[in-house]
Order: sequence, then C-alpha cells, then structure tokens
Amino acid sequence: MIGALMFDIEGTSLTQEDIEILTNPQVGGVILFSRNIESPKQVRQLTDHMREIRPNILIAVDQEGGRVQRLKVGFTRLPAAGKLGELYTTDAPLALELAENCGWLMATEALAVGIDFSFAPVLDLNNISDVIGDRSFSTQLEDIPPLAKAFMSGMHNAGMATTGKHFPGHGSVKADSHVSAAIDHRSFDEISDNDMQVFSDLMPELNAIMPAHVIYPLVDRNPAGFSSYWLQEILRKHLNFDGVIFSDDLSMQAACIAGGADARIQAALSAGCDIGLVCNDRQAALLALSAIQESDLPDQTRLERMRGKIPTDIEIADTLQLGEQWQEIKNKVENFVQEKV
Repeated sequence: MIGALMFDIEGTSLTQEDIEILTNPQVGGVILFSRNIESPKQVRQLTDHMREIRPNILIAVDQEGGRVQRLKVGFTRLPAAGKLGELYTTDAPLALELAENCGWLMATEALAVGIDFSFAPVLDLNNISDVIGDRSFSTQLEDIPPLAKAFMSGMHNAGMATTGKHFPGHGSVKADSHVSAAIDHRSFDEISDNDMQVFSDLMPELNAIMPAHVIYPLVDRNPAGFSSYWLQEILRKHLNFDGVIFSDDLSMQAACIAGGADARIQAALSAGCDIGLVCNDRQAALLALSAIQESDLPDQTRLERMRGKIPTDIEIADTLQLGEQWQEIKNKVENFVQEKV
C-alpha cells in the first residue's frame, strides 16, 4: 500500500533510520535532492535498495530543467522552460518539437535510474514571481498550454506521469513561499480567467497537481494547499480533476500558517491532498508521520497511476547510454542549450 507522506533522505545511500521509516505503512514516497545524487549508477543502486525494502514506494525528483535540476552529473543538462518560450515567439514548430524532446529526455533518464516521476512541468505564468521566473514557459499566458502540452506528451511517451504546479498559479505573487507568506489579492474571476486557465486547458494531460502555498484571501483564508474550497470545490468538482494532489513541501515558510508539521499534514490531507511532502527536516517528517498513523490511506488507484515505466533490462553505469533515439534527442537538446549559454 502507498501511504500519505513523502519524505527525503540525507545522503547517497540509506541509513538504518531511513530503512525504518520506509517500512511504515503511511509512507508513500521519497523525493530525491541534489545531495542524494552522485552518478546514474549510484542513483539506480539507491532506488533499487528502496524497492527491496518497500516494493510499492513512489520515488520522485524535481527535474524541470534550468536552475531546478537535481540530476546533473552524468545526466543531460536541460534548458529552462522559459528558453523554450523565447524560441516559441520566433519559431513555434521548433519550440514545440524541442519541448516534447525535453520532456521525453528528462523522463527517459529519470526512469532509467529508477525514479518514477518528476514534479514537472511548471504551469505558472512568468509574471512578477522571482521564484518562478524562467521556470515558467512564458510571460504570455496563451503560449504556456501548447508548450506544456508538448513537454507532457514527451513525458507520457517515455512512460512517466505528469505533475502540474503550482495550482491555481504562483507566478502573479511576488513573495517566495519558501521563505515567506505569499498572498494574492485578486478575485476568483481574475485568477480563473488568467493563471488558472492554463490548468483548465491542460486537464486531460495532467496526472497530478501540486497546489501553491499561496493565500488568495478574496477566495479563501487558507493557502490553496490547505483549502478544501480550492482542492475539492474547484479542482475536483468544477474542473473534474481525478488525478493525485501532492502538497508542496510542508516545511516551507508559507505552510507554517497551519502550525507544526503534524498540524500541517493533517490540514493538507483534510483539505484534499493525497500525499503531503515534508522535506529537509527529519524531525518534522517524523512528527508528521506520527500524526497520521491512524488516518485512512489515500486513494490507491490514483497513486498507482504515478508509477513510472522503469526499465529492468538495462545496466546503468556512471555515464548513461540509453540507445540511438536517446542519443539523437540528447544531441538536439544539448545543441539548443549550448546556443543559449
């Protein structure tokens, strides 16, 4: 069974405490960070070890491209989504082809080392948020859906589920929710007709959604990730979304409004999240885990859709070698990145 907590580990291999946490039924996933990555071979050994202990564990990473890319040494350097958006204004067909190639390449490499999915793509508008910036495909709202759709098509073709973030939109908020409260004073109609429209347009392609740690006080007093109105009334009922809802990291400063880690994960699950992420704070993760021991397990059918098509018939070395198609697409993407440097 897949539980309702996703946590992280400190190093490049599992400690005894990591192993004990992995065996807890309420653990559903592990997210990897740059500190966990040495080489493709090491990552595959780590993910294989996790599955020896917990065969049904979901393993995730943030592998967007640009400045948010955890898999680096031995992996392809991916462009920031915004670079694809810039190209789209001058050569839309080539930009869409590259977006699909980037989605496929990212997913193929992550799956090869045993990672089920990346929390990607970012569907926010590149407006005034510094923390979003060129993680977004574009400053133009209408350009985001075609580029994101192409990127997600590549992910799906490689065998990876998609996660759109940060619903209903973080790009129009200046504050960085990692370090401070983020508040968007627009009305529901303004949000719905702008930032949220991207999510609405891309519902068929989305397997999961991550809500923003942003408060929209004219809509609800709680951040979107703690709001049953945003998650159940709008996302589930109005937009008919039946995929997984992952909380954003509950250790982020903007999540502290709900209290300690125990209160935060309970608030996120009660609002409608399927899994709560607690990262970079082991004591907080343990506190959150203890708080949900008696809670019901999340919807298993939804969560199973996040399981990646991980190859079992390949040997992973320190440098990836994944076949002719991979090499051809890798060359195209790397040439594009070099041109933009």
